[in-house]
Amino acid sequence: MRRILPSAISHTAVVGALLAGSMSQAVAAQDETSADNPDGLGVIVVTAQRREQDQQDVPLSISTLSDERLAAIGAGGQDIRALSARVPSLVVESSFGRTFPRFYIRGLGNTDFDFNASQPVSVVYDDVVLENPILKGFPIFDLERVEVLRGPQGTLFGRNTPAGVVKFDSVKPKDDLSGYGRVSYGRFNAVNAEAAINLPLGDGVSARVSGLYQRQDGWVDNINPSAPENNAFEGYDEFAARLQLLIAPTDDTELLLTGQYRNLDGTARVFRANVFTRGQEGLNANFQRDQVAVDGQNEQKVKTYNLAGRLSHDFGPVSLISVTSYWTGNATSVGDVDGGFGANFLPPALFGPGNIPFTAETRDSVPKLSQFTQELRLESNDGGPLSYQAGIFYFDERLRIESENYSTLGDPFNAPGGINIFVSQRQDSEAFGIFGSLTYALTDQLSVTGGLRYNNDERDYFVARTRDSQFPGFLQNPLGNVSRSVSDDNITWDASITYAATDDINLYARVAKGYRAPSIQGRILFPPATATPLEDGVTVGQSETILSYEAGVKTTFLDGRGRFNINGFLYNLDNAQLTAVGGGINANRLINADNVRGYGFEMDAELKPIPELLFSVSLSYNNTEIQDTGLTTAACGATRVDTFPNVSLCTPLDPIVVAAAPFSAAIVSIDGNSLPQAPRWIANWTARYSIPVGDGEIYAFTDWSYRSKINFFLYESVEFQDQRQLEGGLRLGYKTDSFDVAGFVRNITNDQSAVGAIDFNNLTGFVNEPRIWGVEAGFRF
Repeated sequence: MRRILPSAISHTAVVGALLAGSMSQAVAAQDETSADNPDGLGVIVVTAQRREQDQQDVPLSISTLSDERLAAIGAGGQDIRALSARVPSLVVESSFGRTFPRFYIRGLGNTDFDFNASQPVSVVYDDVVLENPILKGFPIFDLERVEVLRGPQGTLFGRNTPAGVVKFDSVKPKDDLSGYGRVSYGRFNAVNAEAAINLPLGDGVSARVSGLYQRQDGWVDNINPSAPENNAFEGYDEFAARLQLLIAPTDDTELLLTGQYRNLDGTARVFRANVFTRGQEGLNANFQRDQVAVDGQNEQKVKTYNLAGRLSHDFGPVSLISVTSYWTGNATSVGDVDGGFGANFLPPALFGPGNIPFTAETRDSVPKLSQFTQELRLESNDGGPLSYQAGIFYFDERLRIESENYSTLGDPFNAPGGINIFVSQRQDSEAFGIFGSLTYALTDQLSVTGGLRYNNDERDYFVARTRDSQFPGFLQNPLGNVSRSVSDDNITWDASITYAATDDINLYARVAKGYRAPSIQGRILFPPATATPLEDGVTVGQSETILSYEAGVKTTFLDGRGRFNINGFLYNLDNAQLTAVGGGINANRLINADNVRGYGFEMDAELKPIPELLFSVSLSYNNTEIQDTGLTTAACGATRVDTFPNVSLCTPLDPIVVAAAPFSAAIVSIDGNSLPQAPRWIANWTARYSIPVGDGEIYAFTDWSYRSKINFFLYESVEFQDQRQLEGGLRLGYKTDSFDVAGFVRNITNDQSAVGAIDFNNLTGFVNEPRIWGVEAGFRF
């Protein structure tokens, strides 16, 4: 069994591509070429809580993204959503744009569009769990490693991790003068600039300053006949920076101080009315990628700040590590959620495109967010057959949300003018955990690991709802205040075994129990779209637990020039927290399903037949199924056909429990459905070829990703789905040890795929990113 450290095998190994110097300086760290075969793939070094390991020795489902691929997919200024479908079983999407990424691993995620939503995929940035979605969108730059863990990871990582963890670690200061810079310019006047400098400041003191600047012109025209505007949407201007100071007064003590900042000013997600046709699959003729016709506002602003300190001291047998972090910020995002202009009680020329029953515009704001986390842990240093770690974790979040919903309903509802509903929410959350894990090497070939964690969570929620205009009598008046409190404690655990059958074949198996704390959703403004309305519209999702089984084999072959890893998994998610969004009143409510069962496999392979040529391919299959015979939800919105002719309604494929009625959506059974945003198949493949020229090389790199059919909601319909998405990229350039110049194209085939929808008003959707191209130049020293 190949080992970087003899005691390094741990179930907590977080893996991924090492990306020193902004995804372009990590080749030496990530792909250490073996001295026995300098032309081989080399050892991919991964880390788990400061322990270095060969990826092939880690008893987990692992996918690595090369630094070159990450640099390629981010060259045009893409945000964190560019990681979607780039590794097996991973999807990232957003109905907000760059602000609010939602992560899914093995089909498990959360489609909730409110700022207090919890997600079963945890994002960890520099050892700090980021709970709120405006923090999860923090830009990724100047990174040492990007790490992805699939399956429950709650024993040693943060909170709410039944699906997995996506982990980012920034490059730390070091004792030399070095740095890098790169800038790209592309379509839509897009600029993507990134730089870092490392400064030695004296004996045992060093600093690192890094920053990212991204901007793009708007390129989507608003063709609303009453207020046309060229290049109105999809523009943004974003800046992020990080300052780190490393102080090492002795060889045994180290203090790292970090400050981070983000400022985003741009437009939000563009919604497109009636881009689906009732009874038909796929985008219709109303869809024009560079045009939309809306009459509402569209803007997005985010500011976040972070101060953190990491103190470590080596006592010999053990090390003590303290990680303290404070995040704060604010955000606002407003969009025209009906995706069109006017309403169909007006003359035909004054509304469109297609049927617009009423206008709807929503603003969601976070005037104040604060998050404090503290972790203390002990790690063994002996290097013998036994290694262990243990610690405590504390999390405190204070969140304020303001939501404003404006609708112009008009005479058919006997409500002249509009409705302006204001919702103010406050949520305070605390979590506490005690954890421990140990690994024992029974022999040179066989190691076992066990871990245990106690979790305690509390959440208090208060919502005040008001309005400032006439409210239609057929809807519940939302005036009044509502409060909720939830709490729970739980024990999670995992156990794994790894066996090195030969120097090139490792076998492993793992079983783990995960947990997600109870959640509260108070966004519903009207009576819930269910057969049994709730008293006040506030819904609670009780705690969910998952039991996951996984086994796999990791191999190398052809004297280190090939690698093939494959695993299979099965999980049962009990009391699953699901979010039912949309329906006739654009509800957003939490429900619990008795069970969600998932199973599948993940595969990664690399081959380097000659030194100049490298291939990689990965594949995943995920089958998810909701198992709850009595579970129902509202299907797409319905309106009065006699009042609104040519109304657009979707075509549910699920059994109808309660038929649709005027102003009321159908209630359907979702037992047996797959989860939303959960494609069964994800595939990726890349190829790189180089020709030595002078002191460097001319190279060509192409990468492709495919995902199969996805449903947008818990219910299934003909319209609200996308059959497939295939995106590819190409990069051509010349590079040496000190500089790199390249041209690039992303979404080279100009794939046009819907990635989400809004279903309460009409057949509104939003789509993937367009084809872009540009040039990039970079240097390092």
